[in-house]
Amino acid sequence: MENPSHIRKVLIAGMIGNVLEWYDFVVYGYLAGIIGKLFFPSNDPTTELIKAFTVFAVGFIARPIGATFFGFLGDKIGRRKALMISIILMAISTTAIGLLPTYYQIGILAPILLTLLKITQGLSVGGEYTTSVSFVVEHAPKNKRGLFGSIAILGAVIGILLGSASSAFITKILPEDALYSYGWRILFMTGIILGFLGYYVRRNIGETPKFKELEIKKEIDKNPILDLLKNYRSEFLKTFFLSVFQAVGFYTLFVYLAQHLIKFVHLPKSTALTINTVGMIVLAFLIPIFGYLSDKFGRKIFILLSTGLTFMFAYPLFVYISSGSALNAQLGLIIFAIITAGFMAVLPTTLVEIFPTKVRNTGYSLGYNLPFAIFGGTSPLIATLLIKYTNNLASPSIYLMFAAAVAFLSGLLLKESFNKNLK
Repeated sequence: MENPSHIRKVLIAGMIGNVLEWYDFVVYGYLAGIIGKLFFPSNDPTTELIKAFTVFAVGFIARPIGATFFGFLGDKIGRRKALMISIILMAISTTAIGLLPTYYQIGILAPILLTLLKITQGLSVGGEYTTSVSFVVEHAPKNKRGLFGSIAILGAVIGILLGSASSAFITKILPEDALYSYGWRILFMTGIILGFLGYYVRRNIGETPKFKELEIKKEIDKNPILDLLKNYRSEFLKTFFLSVFQAVGFYTLFVYLAQHLIKFVHLPKSTALTINTVGMIVLAFLIPIFGYLSDKFGRKIFILLSTGLTFMFAYPLFVYISSGSALNAQLGLIIFAIITAGFMAVLPTTLVEIFPTKVRNTGYSLGYNLPFAIFGGTSPLIATLLIKYTNNLASPSIYLMFAAAVAFLSGLLLKESFNKNLK
């Protein structure tokens, strides 16, 4: 395990799927206006946009189904094989979107195929992240599990930055008619490169030591889903409630907030996106640092600090961010990034350490993805509705405070696990 080449391959294998997943997320969101016009043409650009995002939401809802399937698969045939299947599905579906004929070419079949491909992506994504974390952490030395686990979520942040940079670059160099004819396709079709890289790396790495132990002892769970619901309900509920804050926190601060600055604070789009990018860079820088520190001081302290500070400072920070000053907005998001980075860095490893190996993938995948489908995807909508009905630009902080409180209380019930062997 100390072989640097092997360590590098394990970390790349763990994070590459998350890079691809979030790359696609950002690209689809950035090009939603173009996709809406090409696949859902109407006389109303808003209707086109709503339909484009509805398709995205359908794919999002498919995640818990994918989590059930790939979680089960990972506990039955191994983390490595499950990851190889998920990266193939993800790469094919992402690339296929870039090859799709539009509504003007094949009519109603175009949006139907787009929806089916987004569902396929959702199924793949549902098991990709959690299985990759289990894979990486089970490969990690005991004193580096926190660092290794943080690398998986770092892949998500890198994917967002890569997607933003690619989208910004291609929209800058191509005229609008070129974007509509072929430019948008390029961004999706590059997914095949990440997919092949991920498959190649995963194919050349062995199964995790913990899963091999199960195979040797013939202790692979015959029905991990039933076993989870019967014997590990407490671990599942802790995973669910901790993941509520991950879902709401990430989507509110690093997905919704850019639109908040554009629509309600009236900052230029380029300024708002720059503010979001800087916040993401700070987050990316801090995640492995907090992952490393959690191997020294434990996971629980960072979970309680992040959620506790978020609960206390979410409202005043939203007031500060919404003041109309770009500088205030940037400083406010940086503070949010610092506060939440500790939680986001240590949660992956914490949730791996909660479950025994035989139901780990199933428990983690279901417990993590359900809150994302319920609370994460709805965060931008709820934030917007809160402002509409309260007429208070800081009201999205209420939802964030709710999620922080739920995770804080769950964190209090956690048993420290950083200095213990995986079960």
